[in-house]
Amino acid sequence: MKTANGQEIIQLFESWSPKKIACMENDPIGLAIGTLNKPISKVLVTLDVNEQVADEAIAKGCELIIAHHPPIFRKLSNIRTDTPAGKLYEKLIKNDIAVYAAHTNLDVAEGGVNDLLADALQLENRQILEKTYHENLMKLAVFVPDDYAEKVRFALAKAGAGHIGNYDSCSFSTNGQGRFRALEGADPFIGNIGEMEKTDEEKIEVVFPHSLKNKILKEMLNAHPYEEPAYDLYTLAVETNEMGLGRVGTLKQPMTLEQFAQHVKTQLDVPCVRVVGNVATMVSKVAVVGGDGNKYIYAAKRAGADVFVTGDMYFHVAQDAQSIGLNIVDPGHHVEKVMIKGVAEKMTTLCESAKISVQFIQSEINTEPFIFI
Repeated sequence: MKTANGQEIIQLFESWSPKKIACMENDPIGLAIGTLNKPISKVLVTLDVNEQVADEAIAKGCELIIAHHPPIFRKLSNIRTDTPAGKLYEKLIKNDIAVYAAHTNLDVAEGGVNDLLADALQLENRQILEKTYHENLMKLAVFVPDDYAEKVRFALAKAGAGHIGNYDSCSFSTNGQGRFRALEGADPFIGNIGEMEKTDEEKIEVVFPHSLKNKILKEMLNAHPYEEPAYDLYTLAVETNEMGLGRVGTLKQPMTLEQFAQHVKTQLDVPCVRVVGNVATMVSKVAVVGGDGNKYIYAAKRAGADVFVTGDMYFHVAQDAQSIGLNIVDPGHHVEKVMIKGVAEKMTTLCESAKISVQFIQSEINTEPFIFI
């Protein structure tokens, strides 16, 4: 195991929860405070960053904090150390503690906040509630001499081309003849300078997500024997890698809305919930959005949900939900705390696989601002 560098840790994090999948305009994600260009031995994982969390990081010897809620949400015009926010930033900087925020990208990521909430609620047959991200598939058609076709096919598959659903190494080939003439300055693999050449070739076609384009082309060019390979590259209308906010799934057994509200309280570890709907109604299909899900009541209804679990429900939105026959269970915004354990465990696994030595510590500070009487 090697000593971790902050950049390496965040590269692993972003391989799971990349910035590009964030779904809020100008979401202030990424490095908020400090530097990642330093050795890291301990990382504190927290929902929020306040002064108590900063003190916890100092006491536990953490050089990096990974938070869900960005500590700097709006652009700063100044940093005054006689304000609560300024004092927090000063404390973090003086103690050389970097803060990295993963907000809506962590909501959307597979295994992120919304999946963790769905796991806690024991939802089955899970689907995305509101799609917010996708990539277009691309197709590469490359012409390869017959004797090298298998080598190029293998290189393309290893780079991630030809992965379709539950299948990998998918490709299609047709045979034909290639014709060319090498000009002065060329170093032909087949034939001679100035002479027309004809050779048996295989046209290999593979598809892949747009994000893999550079990697696919690099591996193809490395494996191809020709000095100047001939290939075609297309962007397809077919979409892949669909991701989004919220999840919708089914309960193992139907229950009344009142029973389900108790289930939410227990599973999400909250003292109380707000409920909209007839508590005697039977519910089976559940939609969930971590944090503030007011915008998604109609998405939940379109998805066929009997009940929608989300926080920060506004009075008039609750009335709208009532009018369309959608039950609501509001356990508050702070249930996103499920990310603390989830991120710590996921990052421990990723770093162990990469043979990076770093400890992920779950914050014990309760950042819920509300008390219930």
